[in-house]
Amino acid sequence: MLRDKVIGFIGAGSMAEAMVSGIVASKIVPPDNVVVSNRSNQLRLIELEDKYGVRGVTKDNLQLHELDIIVIAMKPKDIDSALSSLKNHLKPTQLLLSVLAGISTSYMEEGLQGEQPVIRVMPNTSSMIGESATAISTGNHVGPDHIMDAKAILGTIGKVYTIEEEQMDVFTGVAGSGPAYFYYLMEHMEKTANEAGLDVDVTRDVVAQTILGAAKMMLTNNEEPESLRKKVTSPNGTTAAGLEALRENGGGTAISAAIKGAARRSREISMENEKVLVLS
Repeated sequence: MLRDKVIGFIGAGSMAEAMVSGIVASKIVPPDNVVVSNRSNQLRLIELEDKYGVRGVTKDNLQLHELDIIVIAMKPKDIDSALSSLKNHLKPTQLLLSVLAGISTSYMEEGLQGEQPVIRVMPNTSSMIGESATAISTGNHVGPDHIMDAKAILGTIGKVYTIEEEQMDVFTGVAGSGPAYFYYLMEHMEKTANEAGLDVDVTRDVVAQTILGAAKMMLTNNEEPESLRKKVTSPNGTTAAGLEALRENGGGTAISAAIKGAARRSREISMENEKVLVLS
């Protein structure tokens, strides 16, 4: 039962805090069952203790044997030293969740001894408000109970999707980088409306509400976006004119290119990270 388990974080940055916040708010485990560690930033640990009621310890004082689930949340460049310090102290029953971009489950498995269950996690920035679209990919030693525990934890920061690891790059292009595409769209919608005289504060709220409403329509009605688009597009109407202008200026092509570009860079980063780690 997850409620009786102890969850430990190696790394105390913004992603770790987002997960801690979701775990504590959802009450899936008591706050005292959450341990957060970093190398030596005592002030950061005290901040998290005061804010969430969790336990903060420096890396040297982290008691690995008491942890049931370990979340690896430091910088990817530090993964080798982390694996080296972990491998002689882990039990096969302990589950590792890695939120490190560009580090594969196979790389982590190779750096650890025994048949360690490892799950790779890709959240997005909306995890800070509990609305992440998070992907998980499982390593070779992960069982159904591990997946259930991972989904319970990650479900506290949004929705969770299980995908094959080779799909992580395109998922990154869609969901990992996706919020930035919408912010970019919102910037231009806001700027255009402001230039036409609409109040700045009103515009910002209207733009956000419009995107929120459109997203809720698709999720609530479970309809394809193409179907919803056609329903709101009257022949020779204002929406038809706007869509035609969007097509003429390469709107759809730009969106596809953005996703492919982000996915390509994700693959490059993965190759660069693991090449550097192997050579170091």
